[in-house]
Amino acid sequence: MPYISTTANIAISGRKEQAIKERMGRAIELIPGKTEGWLMLSFRDNVSMYFKGDDEPCAICEVKLFGSASEEVYESLTEELTDILREELDLDPDRIYVTYEEIGVWGWNGGNF
Repeated sequence: MPYISTTANIAISGRKEQAIKERMGRAIELIPGKTEGWLMLSFRDNVSMYFKGDDEPCAICEVKLFGSASEEVYESLTEELTDILREELDLDPDRIYVTYEEIGVWGWNGGNF
């Protein structure tokens, strides 16, 4: 049950959103036991955001994960998510944040895991 929310201060076209969705669907498999079949994604673009004191293009990916993963796995996923946003949105890697939140209880289909 991973969820990745991507927020950027630039436009994300439908074509780019689809490409990012497909690539993140593969990237989530870097976390053992996680697949695109359980991945939820959301995108917010053209958000008023400032980073390093200016409004140059930037983004944040917020990853929520039922359970946990190792630091090495998170390092690999951070690298992959950064590459995806760099390549698809032409963002400088030093203008991208990736955060992680491990969730102990996750509800789905009227119950909890």
